[in-house]
Amino acid sequence: MMRLAVPEIGEEEVQAVAAVLRSGFLVQGPVVEAFEARLAAAVGTAHAVAVSSGTAALHLALLALDVGPGDEVVVPGFTHPATANVVARTGATPVLVDIDLETFNVQPEAMRRAIGPRTRAIVPVHLFGVPAEMDRIQAGLPRGVDVVEDAACALGSGYGGQRCGALGRVACFSFHPRKVITTGEGGMLTTDDAALADRLRRLRNHGQVVEGGRGRFVEAGLNYRLTDFQAALGLAQMDRLPAIVARRRAIATAYAAALQGLPGVSLPRAPASAEVAWQSYVVLLREGIDRDAVQSRLRESGIETTLGTYALAAQPRYRDHPPLPSSLAAQQRSLSLPLHTRLTDADVERVVEALRSALAAP
Repeated sequence: MMRLAVPEIGEEEVQAVAAVLRSGFLVQGPVVEAFEARLAAAVGTAHAVAVSSGTAALHLALLALDVGPGDEVVVPGFTHPATANVVARTGATPVLVDIDLETFNVQPEAMRRAIGPRTRAIVPVHLFGVPAEMDRIQAGLPRGVDVVEDAACALGSGYGGQRCGALGRVACFSFHPRKVITTGEGGMLTTDDAALADRLRRLRNHGQVVEGGRGRFVEAGLNYRLTDFQAALGLAQMDRLPAIVARRRAIATAYAAALQGLPGVSLPRAPASAEVAWQSYVVLLREGIDRDAVQSRLRESGIETTLGTYALAAQPRYRDHPPLPSSLAAQQRSLSLPLHTRLTDADVERVVEALRSALAAP
């Protein structure tokens, strides 16, 4: 079976993790600090704060910004449920807005229109590694509304000459095995705000500060720490980041060339000023094509695929929200093709031919 995603792990990662395991120092420590410094430098921010998952990063970002009951947070209607779930877990209300079916990202005007007197933050998502149109999203943003980038898929992507992760007040990355680099599970927050970074560090470690050699718990925090052996894996992955991103871009370019003009398939579009790391390559099938049947035929051909992601208003938790037609269409018609660094050019050709056959089947 040709897998949808395979993490890029070599002997360097194995040795780095083994060295930490042999050291006997496993919890958050010097290797985490080194990983944070490396990530901050790659993104171009003053601070990076490592945490246990991308979801933990999103949750801490909102907590550190004092989002809570009575507040609203605007999020795209087509994204992983984690983006909205963390809002709900602060006691605030997620406000869902529709997407552009060409980029799969939030419609900038729709996000701005959804801002009201109770809005405390907006969370643009760089879905599948394609940067959201941050200049249009942030144009005329009211004072007091913070921008939290959901950059879970966007390490290595950029917009308008800046890296994703440096485009808002704070940004959140994921290192799940399907992401550009992995620590197994893990996440990171990036920011230029020193006070905010300090609070994020407290909140990830039970609200603790160290004074006079002793810990004092100054607020109600959580245990969202990353381990040193996970950070060792991440550091080794960072050494590979330029090559990983280059290969992902080459595969996406090959898909675009081979799929151009294929009846029934629309290719993803990136904004003109974007650099895309292509965490996933997601196409949109024409209305009326049974996406699930196409997936089944591809599986029979030995090719793993999946949907892009989820229309939140179609999920039981968020069904009270008004429907969002483009988000629902994306859930029903999107198809994520295999994309990882082990794919060969011949593999890409095989996927394209199998998709062509699957679409032509009666």
